[in-house]
Amino acid sequence: MKIGIAQINPVVGDFPGNAKRILAAYRECLDGGADLVLTPELSLVGYPPRDLVFKSQFVPKCLQALDYLAGEIDTVPVVVGYVDHHHPGRPGKPFRNAAAWLEGGGIRHRVWKTLLPTYDVFDERRYFQPGETCAPIEWNDQRIGLTICEDIWTEDYLQRPFYERDPVDELAAAGIDLLVNISASPFHLGKPDTRRAMIGGIARRIRKPVVYCNTVGANDQLVFDGHSLIAAANGRIVEQLPGFTETCRVFDPFAAAENDTPVIADEATQLHDALVTGVRDYVTKCGFASVCLGLSGGIDSAVTAAIAVEALGPENVNGLTMPGPYSSRGSVEDSLALARSLGMRCEEVSIATAFEAIKQTMRPVFDGKPEDVTEENMQARIRGLMLMALSNKENHLLLTTGNKSELAVGYCTIYGDMNGGLAVISDLPKTRVYQLARHINRTREIIPWNTIDKPPSAELRPGQKDQDTLPPYDILDAILELYVEQHMSAEEITARGFDENTVRWVQRRVDLNEWKRHQAAPGLRVTSKAFGIGRRMPIVQRFVG
Repeated sequence: MKIGIAQINPVVGDFPGNAKRILAAYRECLDGGADLVLTPELSLVGYPPRDLVFKSQFVPKCLQALDYLAGEIDTVPVVVGYVDHHHPGRPGKPFRNAAAWLEGGGIRHRVWKTLLPTYDVFDERRYFQPGETCAPIEWNDQRIGLTICEDIWTEDYLQRPFYERDPVDELAAAGIDLLVNISASPFHLGKPDTRRAMIGGIARRIRKPVVYCNTVGANDQLVFDGHSLIAAANGRIVEQLPGFTETCRVFDPFAAAENDTPVIADEATQLHDALVTGVRDYVTKCGFASVCLGLSGGIDSAVTAAIAVEALGPENVNGLTMPGPYSSRGSVEDSLALARSLGMRCEEVSIATAFEAIKQTMRPVFDGKPEDVTEENMQARIRGLMLMALSNKENHLLLTTGNKSELAVGYCTIYGDMNGGLAVISDLPKTRVYQLARHINRTREIIPWNTIDKPPSAELRPGQKDQDTLPPYDILDAILELYVEQHMSAEEITARGFDENTVRWVQRRVDLNEWKRHQAAPGLRVTSKAFGIGRRMPIVQRFVG
């Protein structure tokens, strides 16, 4: 039996467009000899649809598109993810996260998702009613267990057991020849390897092949890496589709293989490809053709620009370097050199005149008061104003360039350098920004090495360096990893060997700056705990620990 895996990139709510993608992928799999075709979780809808499902015509239009698809499918079945109604009048949530088995011009089977995640970035219990039963689908002398994403995430691969049921065990007990899973599993570092281990372990446990079809692309802050795969009954990963690439493949899950398929790229490549995918899809799915950003001569804006050029092409990326009274000429030259290397446009516009004008305007209010962080923030906000003006005038999406370390401790200016429609590297700690820059330069100098090697500075006062205000980035990032991602207390972090005063300072800065992060541009999620939808902290609170 040959199964076609359609690793496609849907757009949330684009039922006609997604139906066309599904049909095109279905026909490509047919050309490859497929006997059955799988598409990802909510492939007809896009993931996650969130509160769109509550719009009165959303589910009816989804079902209309499903009926259209069913009419286009002949003797080779296809599994399509969609949103269905829960039975009206019955208790529970109004909708189902569902999979339809389309065959012979109609809907032959409907399967409901059984396990509904409500943790991290997921909130499916807000919308969906879980499936009550798990039963195999009998087809072509085979008994197939059809599951949807979370249905296969057992307690072995979660920090603790979240569910009282195990759909895989229920299906295996009912007797199946093959387990398939359609998924919309978001990417973060380490996730592809975790999935491989999990799916291989499931195959060994039930002693049956497992076919896993994951979505690819990006919607809002979530990036989906694909990496669809087949595990043989002995647990070996015998086939795997490439990451971050929309593609279709046809495989026989019952064909044995000796060794695992080595297709997972290194972490730096995964990070790069995830960010490129995130930028490309966010920009184009939002209807923009081009972007702009500020180029400071620093590493953050350089990495952001390189990612944007890879995602959109140099002709669609526009830079603005904006020297101020404390900017070095070297920073301007580094910005222009970067633009030349990338082939993108970059204009130079000084903020000095505007800065002086604002200081003069505010003199009656500020008279007799020394200059301080207020004047530093003025410069950042002038730059933010100019970038937004460029965005408005030329219809570019503005990319903001701050990293996770700065965003964590508030080393950024609200309504200034935080301006933008997408925060490209806001989930990358500063140390990873350096790693990614060196990865970008692995074959030739794209980012000027001077940008990578020089001490980072906001250049908002004479001789300013980041490390005048912040702990060294390797220490800061290690503390942030423990406090933000692992939820450790200051005492627990200090016990790891860190200076207590430094830990307390970092903890306090993270907590104090929650209000800034609530107003930040949406950022692409690439770690296991990103600021934004995956971390929900109150702004007003007094807990210390």
